[in-house]
Amino acid sequence: MRGKKGFTLIELLIVVAIIGILAAIAIPMYRSHTTKARMSEVVNALGHLAKAVGLYQDEAGAAVWPDCPDMAAIRTSLGVGLASIRISDARIDQATRTIEVTLNNVGLEVDGRTLILSGNQNGDGSIAWQWGGTVPQAFIPRR
Repeated sequence: MRGKKGFTLIELLIVVAIIGILAAIAIPMYRSHTTKARMSEVVNALGHLAKAVGLYQDEAGAAVWPDCPDMAAIRTSLGVGLASIRISDARIDQATRTIEVTLNNVGLEVDGRTLILSGNQNGDGSIAWQWGGTVPQAFIPRR
């Protein structure tokens, strides 16, 4: 018997099986992490919007919330332009004291869903923000 070169069929099948198992685990994890990374862009935009609401209250001198039914009204009333391709619609509701955005082009798990930032007025005039909405819990910010 001379020295054989190459791999046997079983060795090749084992390698293919291992690669298949790794791909089955890695691809969903990759999608989840890219969605979370894209969500950070939305969270950042909402942070700017929340800060603008706080400044609006400071200028008004009271716990007055702006009433902005769409993105154009937000731009005109607060001077904040939401130029993110991840947000398809945004509104600030004066009655419920919420900022609500509809997500777009973020990921299959969250596209078309809403992310809500609810504000509760503290005794010292500051606003305590709380996250909510129809976005799955895994993608809602923790801060």
